[in-house]
Formats: sequence, C-alpha cells, structure tokens
Amino acid sequence: MDKDYTCEDWGETAEWTQIRVTAKLELLDQITAVMNMISNYLQIEDYSDIDLKTCYGDLIDEKILNADKTVASVSVYLPAEGGCADTVAFLRERFQSLQLDATISVSGVNEEDWANSWKAYYKPIRIGKKIVIVPAWETYQSEPEDIIVRMDPGMAFGTGTHETTRLVIGLLERYVKAGDRVLDVGCGSGILAICASKLGAGNCKAYDIDPVAVKVARENIKDSGLTNVTCDVSDLLRQVDKTQAPYGVICANIVADIIIRMTPDIGAFMDEKSVILASGIITERSEDVIRTFREYGFRIVEKVEENGWCALVVMKA
Repeated sequence: MDKDYTCEDWGETAEWTQIRVTAKLELLDQITAVMNMISNYLQIEDYSDIDLKTCYGDLIDEKILNADKTVASVSVYLPAEGGCADTVAFLRERFQSLQLDATISVSGVNEEDWANSWKAYYKPIRIGKKIVIVPAWETYQSEPEDIIVRMDPGMAFGTGTHETTRLVIGLLERYVKAGDRVLDVGCGSGILAICASKLGAGNCKAYDIDPVAVKVARENIKDSGLTNVTCDVSDLLRQVDKTQAPYGVICANIVADIIIRMTPDIGAFMDEKSVILASGIITERSEDVIRTFREYGFRIVEKVEENGWCALVVMKA
C-alpha cells in the first residue's frame, strides 16, 4: 500500500510535512472520517463534481481537467520537527482494520508556502449557544455568556471546524451537567474534553490510540489552563481509568466501524443516567450503528445530522 517513512528525508527547508492519502472516490467519506481523527483541518481533492457543461474550460487548470475523476485525496499537514512516523503508522493500521484500500504518501512543505497562508481562512467559530472556538492568534470580543476555547490548528489537530466535532460540541452544551465525569475516547486534539471542562464538568479523561494525538492534546489542555482534564494513550477502552466510572458523559467522535467495535464494552463505564455522544458517523452508516447499540441493550435518545454526518445520543435501555 505504501512505504515506511522516517519523515526526515525532505530537507532542512521543509518545515511542514504533508501526509496525503489517495483512494477510490467511493471511499472518500470513510478516508476523511479516519483523517479527522488526526485533524479537522484537511485538504480534500475531489474533482468529480466539476461540470464542464457549466464551466468555461479555458479558465480551469489543465491539471484539474485531466485529473482522474474516480479517485480523491485527503491531506493533513504536520509540523516537520514533530515527526510523522507514528501518524503514518496509525493511519496504516486504521485503513487495514477497516479494509480500506488507500495509498499514503509524504512530502515536505515550506513554511511560507502553507503554514501562514491558511490562517486567513480560520476565524472564530460559534458552536451552539455559548462555545466559541477562537484561533490562538486571533483577537475576539466576547459576549458575556461566551465560553472561549482557544486552539492552534498549526499543530494540525482538531479545531472544531468539521461537522462531526461541531455536532458533539453542540450536544455537550446540552448534556454536560456541573460536576459530571466525562470520558472522551479517540480524543484527537482534546477539544471535546476541553469544551466539557469549560461547560462545568468536574473531571475529564481523554484517550487516544495515537501518541502524537495525546502529545498535542496535552499541549492544548495545558495552554487552556485546565487542571481537571488529563489525556493518555488507550486502544479504545482497554486502558481507560475504570476507577472514575460511571462517567456521566462519554464522547466517541470516531468512525462507525470503531464505534460498533467499542459498543459491547462501553456499558461497563455507564450507569442508567449516563449518555454516549457518538459521532464521526456518515449518514449512510447510521442505521448500522443504531442497530448495534440496540442489540447491546441501549436506546437512541436523539439523532442529529449535518451535511451527511450523524451524531447520536445513547443511553442504557
């Protein structure tokens, strides 16, 4: 599928590393869902929807005109000094476990070519009624009720811009109660645990299988000045702190197949008042996830959708 990468072969001028995943077009949503576990700031190349009947051909780049419309690519950019071998290994493992035929390539990108140019497009984002995600370099005049969460997507992890993250944050705003113990499985940047803490949760435990994600989440948590949020490595629920169970709120912003795999074990971390906020589910797979939850004794309290993505609120039946 791809080669092993040391991510050190791109020269001293390559200050950012691009990890690019290419696959058949019909796999784009699934590939994007996996890549969102690394970052919510992605570059997607999909030329299948270009309609030459309504476009002026001479205004379209020849490379785009001649591109293979049956394939698509998703790219993420990581700071070169942090290395990318762990991230590539993580992606390879996820694609293999999901049986997704995808090719991974890595290349270097100069700071001036990318790192600063996209900042102009990343602005404060209001999610729900109170949460506002603000880039670290932006000034923002907050309203009295605003809850500000500052993130630096230059770290290449979740920023709250993707539908799956927005859906869960909106649900957190409604379901987190003061003092709740919160568990975030597959935490990425740690943004959900940070939001839960700022919404009044008492103790937040975040976990991810990827050590790179854990490192970045810890940096974001530290920068947020929060002392009630921790992040550690875990393969789903295997290394989760059971001494904190039951958790009032459990977040799982992953992908449908991984949520299904986790379902048989998650009840041990809940009581009759606990809620699961499951997201990262493409709408076409939502019934598969719902059916699995019901098979293991859960009920669907709520289902919300946005742009082809679905999030579920789940409780014990």
